[in-house]
Amino acid sequence: MSAAQLLPHYQAKTLRQGGQKFLIDSQGVRLPSVTTILNATKPAADRLALQQWRDRVGPSEASRIATTASRRGSQTHKYLKEHLLGKETACPEGVQPYWDSLTPVLTHVAEVRLVEGFVFHYDLRYAGRVDCIASYHGTPCICDWKTADRPKGSLDRLHDAPLQLAAYCGAVNHTYAEQGIKLNHAAVIVAIATNPPRSFG
Repeated sequence: MSAAQLLPHYQAKTLRQGGQKFLIDSQGVRLPSVTTILNATKPAADRLALQQWRDRVGPSEASRIATTASRRGSQTHKYLKEHLLGKETACPEGVQPYWDSLTPVLTHVAEVRLVEGFVFHYDLRYAGRVDCIASYHGTPCICDWKTADRPKGSLDRLHDAPLQLAAYCGAVNHTYAEQGIKLNHAAVIVAIATNPPRSFG
């Protein structure tokens, strides 16, 4: 991956209140996260489908699946962050199948500008944390990394991800206007254990 000038990396504190997530910037401004807004505006059909899945597998199994997926995603993100920042370390055993899936994709990632950074849209009053801003297949964009145990057959299987990335593009452009950043592309890259990755975007 070729080098590029890193963008300023802003910090934020996370506040969870009443089941909602807020991000507080260095000046104390509190903004709802993109995921909180999307959850609050989720269509009734999506809520029903999620509840039906929970009913079908049972609450204990649903909790186990969600916890396992969250831990897997966090560990993969952590290792990927170190790699993108040039900090080569041993890959954790649980991450290895997803890392093997991602490796071919990373040959197309260059000019990394930001990794795991908070962005804020003060005009529209929301905030979020982007996985990566880089050049992907030669196009500047936001890269969003996900993990899965089975292939995602189509874009609609990604649920809120396209809306989330559209919001992130707006926040990135707002946050880094002084740096001349104006992104209008994003990619969701799904690492799949023992399978080639899937890229949407």
